[in-house]
Amino acid sequence: MTVSALTRPGERDRLVVKLSEIDWFFCLVLCLIAGAGALMLFSIAGSSWEPWAAKHLIRFGLCFALMVVLALVDLRVWFALAYPIYGLGLVLLVAVEAVGDVSMGAQRWLNLGFVRLQPSEIMKIGIVLALARFYHGLSGKNAHLSWWLLIPAILIAVPVALVMHQPDLGTAMLIALTGVAVVIMAGLSWRVILAGVVAAAMAIPPLVMFVLHDYQRKRVLTFLNPESDPSGSGYHILQSKIALGSGGLLGKGYGLGSQSQLNFLPEKQTDFIFATLAEEFGFVGCVTVLALYAAVIFMALRTSYVGHSHFGRLGAAGVTATFTLYVLINGAMVMGMAPVVGVPMPLLSYGGTVLLTVMIGFGLVQAVRVHRYSEVTSGKGALL
Repeated sequence: MTVSALTRPGERDRLVVKLSEIDWFFCLVLCLIAGAGALMLFSIAGSSWEPWAAKHLIRFGLCFALMVVLALVDLRVWFALAYPIYGLGLVLLVAVEAVGDVSMGAQRWLNLGFVRLQPSEIMKIGIVLALARFYHGLSGKNAHLSWWLLIPAILIAVPVALVMHQPDLGTAMLIALTGVAVVIMAGLSWRVILAGVVAAAMAIPPLVMFVLHDYQRKRVLTFLNPESDPSGSGYHILQSKIALGSGGLLGKGYGLGSQSQLNFLPEKQTDFIFATLAEEFGFVGCVTVLALYAAVIFMALRTSYVGHSHFGRLGAAGVTATFTLYVLINGAMVMGMAPVVGVPMPLLSYGGTVLLTVMIGFGLVQAVRVHRYSEVTSGKGALL
């Protein structure tokens, strides 16, 4: 290809137009949250860029560039890849069962030599895309209440069962709740929703007692009474509550959090980084960061409403639901309002896999915005 072909005015103009359609204020808020995460990681490492802060910024920069590239991908491409991505996720989850790496008692990763891949993260995107494509070709009547509901139920249940077997309760919960959220937003009958809530509430006790692994059951029971084992299974929640309460209104000051600096707070760089934020910046710092999260959720939901295709609207809304669940579950976990299930605070916590998943999802959200006038057509059947 010649230089002139690469720089044709028409192509440059289209690229500039697409880039201008990206919600750059949305991108700025993402950068602010990731920047806050880097500041906290710098602090808890003893005012050092290593081992977490520098890598966090580099990973975010790469993932941000990927999000921008994905925002330029036409929705018809996302639509065509929906089922293949879901299928790839299932194949990799099965591969984990057969040849996955075992670490800390869990078999969740595939060692590809150059990288350790966690297929359950792929499924967080795959379940949104697959359900969005399925409902794109389904009538409103069938989405409301019909035997067609068996298909999304199977689409959700299979990966959830595989992830639960690894075992990974937090990720299985996220996949299940995200899938249910997409089904509800697609137009599920309120009678079915209420019946599902009642059934789920009734299923929780036997699930906890007979399905969960011993350590998972202990986490759930400890959440109800963490003081029963303060130096064991209740340690995480108690130390997190101490960090949250000691921060007060304005916090102890940057780099002065005793719980994190003296290593009383476990997983301070990942699952409990929000407790570190509360200790050093207090209630005001927590509210500020939560306001940034709320802004991201609001702008992403607003984007889901502007899409002309049902696939785009459900895809963007499903990604937003996943992100919202991350924030709600981690926040509840840190405050002792939910069991410790290993769900990080997105963009704030250290970790490349979750960051990559979140930014790919936001690439889809921005693609819906950039290509909001694109017509996504499907075949005659619901599964086409």
